[in-house]
Amino acid sequence: MEHLLGAKHEERIVVDDATAVSFLSLEGARVLGTPWMILWMERTSRNAIYPLLPAGWDSVGTVVNVAHVSAAGMGAPVTFRAEVSEVKGRRVWFRVVAEAAHGIVGEGVHERALIDVERFAQKVAANLGK
Repeated sequence: MEHLLGAKHEERIVVDDATAVSFLSLEGARVLGTPWMILWMERTSRNAIYPLLPAGWDSVGTVVNVAHVSAAGMGAPVTFRAEVSEVKGRRVWFRVVAEAAHGIVGEGVHERALIDVERFAQKVAANLGK
């Protein structure tokens, strides 16, 4: 799967009720939540390679090592970028970045494992005793 090396993808969201923390109680303090930042980093990474995989294959996240370094408030557009930096067998590493108008919101690395979806489903079923 060396052909995946260098693959890039970008996705953009606007921070809203669905992606902002709600526990800070002051509306002006609502910002992009870390779990949603990570979700979009994973999603962007998956979408960078999915079209390049054989039929019936996909990827699952295995490692996330990112820092949430600045706040993106309600209504802020945030761009997520993922680029494949390394491929070893069925493991693919990405450099991930989330960026808003003021600069970097989050950055780090993400690893995904390439899977044959049908075989993966069989293993999940076996783990559940089915």
